[in-house]
Amino acid sequence: MQPLKNAELAELPTVVDINTAARALDLSRTYAYQLAKQNQFPCKILRIGTCYRVPTAALQALLSSDSSEHCSCQSP
Repeated sequence: MQPLKNAELAELPTVVDINTAARALDLSRTYAYQLAKQNQFPCKILRIGTCYRVPTAALQALLSSDSSEHCSCQSP
């Protein structure tokens, strides 16, 4: 899976699926789901039924922050 480029990240809709978020964070799909299930995904996750969605604003905030910092928002 190829990581998202900055131009692609800027064109994302308001909410993306976990696979897209994983690409943006350069994580494997399996690891992203594992983190989500353990409520340890690095930014906010919305669970809708059996689907996970990631708000693009939370993803962009995480990616724009200093690489030594982690997003403090967690899934409820």
